[in-house]
Amino acid sequence: MESLYLLIPLSLVLIGLLVWILNWSIKSGQFDDLDGPGEAILMDDDAPRPKEVSKHSQK
Repeated sequence: MESLYLLIPLSLVLIGLLVWILNWSIKSGQFDDLDGPGEAILMDDDAPRPKEVSKHSQK
């Protein structure tokens, strides 16, 4: 029973911290673009890179 005097305030502090972190992340724009990163994976660059020729092989 005595442990509840410690655990209840500790859990309320933890819940308050989690609510503050969630509120901060929403206000800072963390959830603005949910589809962009998923679609960025699908749009790869199909153009081949130009081959770099070393000075040694140009002789």
